[in-house]
Amino acid sequence: MRYHRFIRPSLRDPYSHPFNYMKQQVSPKPLTTAHVEQLAQQFDMPDLTLPFWGYRKKMPMHRIVRLEGEGNYTLFHFVDGSQLMVSLTLKKMESRLSSKVFVRPHKKNIINLLYLQDIHPDRQQLTVSLVNGDRVEVSRRKASRFIKQVRGFQQELLALHEDAEPVPMLA
Repeated sequence: MRYHRFIRPSLRDPYSHPFNYMKQQVSPKPLTTAHVEQLAQQFDMPDLTLPFWGYRKKMPMHRIVRLEGEGNYTLFHFVDGSQLMVSLTLKKMESRLSSKVFVRPHKKNIINLLYLQDIHPDRQQLTVSLVNGDRVEVSRRKASRFIKQVRGFQQELLALHEDAEPVPMLA
């Protein structure tokens, strides 16, 4: 769908704005912990080895909700609320993560699509909320690509569970 500069979205019509249209098309529902672990096995998400205080620590990828870049460091946010800071850049961490499940909506964050709760379109900014309560901005340049990645992830979830028992899907 193409939007021209001279067409101004109406404030009264909620579906005339491009971000609202995207929300209508992509409205995720959070998955339970059991389903997340099951999907992690199916998406082949191995443990991630992280440098931590002189030794290496193994962390299961499916427990990571999001990663936040802070200079040359990356702050991991986990499902249980714990956080871990490692001395690697977000770009290096992005190359180690599964590109099917982890998406970079902004230069400062990488999120796990398994923990995507809702998409919030505002007038000029698209934000997403995660299961742990965090809200992450989606940059304007990456918004359409982000929506495509979420839709592709939804289709993969549907393909994985055609024969299996029903799992709460992203709408």
